[in-house]
Amino acid sequence: MKKGRHGKITELIENYDIETQDELAERLRDAGFQVTQATVSRDIRELKLSKIPTGSGKQKYVVLKQDDRHLGEKYIRVLRDGFVSMDMAQNILVIKTVSGMAMAVAAAVDAMKMREIVGSIAGDDTIMMAVRTVEDTKTVMDKIQKMLEL
Repeated sequence: MKKGRHGKITELIENYDIETQDELAERLRDAGFQVTQATVSRDIRELKLSKIPTGSGKQKYVVLKQDDRHLGEKYIRVLRDGFVSMDMAQNILVIKTVSGMAMAVAAAVDAMKMREIVGSIAGDDTIMMAVRTVEDTKTVMDKIQKMLEL
């Protein structure tokens, strides 16, 4: 229910210049959502909405996109620092790391949110990644290789 409401809020603020919580609540009610001012306030906080000037002297809510580029660079640095080798067994990717680095490297790769990777298990120096298909495993290996060469 909350996910659907959050999706509707995002849709509404992209399509309309909504200036107040009351106005947002009213539009949500018109769309069939039973909301209180407290719910709308909490949703605004959870969605990290901000207000920007519209140019006509008013303001409107917007979703500010977080700049995650610096995080991507951190993840790549962790990958480079810990990476030793990788190999595949069908749709399982095995990455060998420096001793003690497997969990950090697995967390970094997971944070990159590659759609091909279903999940990861890390030990001390070995990561096993379940990948959707054999072809996807090759794709992930290519992506990792490119990150290592940057």
